[in-house]
Amino acid sequence: QVQLVESGGGLVQAGGSLRLSCAASGRTLSSYVMGWFRQAPGKEEREFVAAISRSGVNTFYAHSAKGRFTISRDNAKNTVYLQMNSLKPEDTAVYYCAASTSLTIQRADYDYWGQGTQVTVSS
Repeated sequence: QVQLVESGGGLVQAGGSLRLSCAASGRTLSSYVMGWFRQAPGKEEREFVAAISRSGVNTFYAHSAKGRFTISRDNAKNTVYLQMNSLKPEDTAVYYCAASTSLTIQRADYDYWGQGTQVTVSS
């Protein structure tokens, strides 16, 4: 098993940037595909934001994140990052990192989840 803890959320003005981190403990992070998901206020489901392969060579983004967000990982530090630039009020959500044994963007295929970190973007 792997335990995941997100950090780096906060309140930022529209157009600003934040970098989220996801630290893993337990099993080594390099064993997993890592993803970021978010759940906006009033929404029932978490939506896919970005994913990265075990080696970090392959990355995948939701349309809403492409060109503004960058997912990366440092397996030596057992940490995954989500750099978010040009933030918009509609990016306001709780952001979760998750681990999967499959290269996938489907929420249901992720087995381990962090507790989430709040990102609020003011207009």
